[in-house]
Amino acid sequence: MRAIEITAPGGPEVLRPCERPAPTAQPGEILIAVQASGVNRPDVLQRKGLYPVPPGVSDLPGLEVAGTVAAGAAEDLALAGLSLGDPVCALVAGGGYAEFCVAPAGQCLPVPRGLNMVQAASLPETFFTVWQNVFLIAGLRAGETLLVQGGSSGIGVAAIQLAKALGSRVIVTAGSDEKCSACLAIGADHAINYRTQDFAAETRRVTGGRGADVVLDMVAGDYVAREIECLAEDGRLALIAVQGGVQCQLDAGLVLRKRLTITGSTLRPRSVAYKTALAQALRSTAWPLLESGAVKPIIHQVFAAANAAQAHALMESSTHVGKIVLTWQGD
Repeated sequence: MRAIEITAPGGPEVLRPCERPAPTAQPGEILIAVQASGVNRPDVLQRKGLYPVPPGVSDLPGLEVAGTVAAGAAEDLALAGLSLGDPVCALVAGGGYAEFCVAPAGQCLPVPRGLNMVQAASLPETFFTVWQNVFLIAGLRAGETLLVQGGSSGIGVAAIQLAKALGSRVIVTAGSDEKCSACLAIGADHAINYRTQDFAAETRRVTGGRGADVVLDMVAGDYVAREIECLAEDGRLALIAVQGGVQCQLDAGLVLRKRLTITGSTLRPRSVAYKTALAQALRSTAWPLLESGAVKPIIHQVFAAANAAQAHALMESSTHVGKIVLTWQGD
């Protein structure tokens, strides 16, 4: 099969097309003939040598794919509610930048009706992440306010739409007026240009001084102290990345007085059983929203898989709004 490998830790240029033996589905797995592969920040970190591959996982990058079911034991296909040849998308721990990829059966989901393969490939990593952190861990409820740091990212556009569809108010930050406008068009109630405005002060202002109930943070660093300031009483801060650094100082007294909860999580090393439960929750709650059009995949650009280096360069430029996807069709 054709694949994209990381030849050495480094910049986008270390991504190279290669030929690899196709994987074989083991018990509990489904083999997918991949038509599209999503591109995500963890792929960039892995390429730089900063995100180690879990034991036993392919060294090829790629955490989400869409294609058709190529092989799998009857009981594994039954677990996923799939048959040979069915359109499928899946969350994987690695190996997604390839024409064939194996995925745990419980992490496979049918392609939502009405979506194409590129759209389907943009879903698993972001939707699993948002569902886990915003709804399962932070417990966002209808009527509450969510603040999303980086609203124009793949994670951001998914969080905006899911939170709005389920009855919450959404505030986002973005790095330009154009990105703020894009977030508002996607459904955010308020957008804050963090380069020209104080997001903590603006969040307090637009909530009448109350603050946000949940903050989804991909930045960390010095953002944490400011997020503590703009969280409402009984607020929850969900940390999912540290693009702004791992060190922070915060007012612990404010955490106590507001009864705040601070959580952090990484999804890749979690168990198949845990991810299977997330998949089931998405299938029952988010998939109907996708099929009705209430929630829509936001695709910024599609690249031929052989041009994965260009896709990574775009990801690192942070000029995109929504998802970047690789396609193996006609490549």
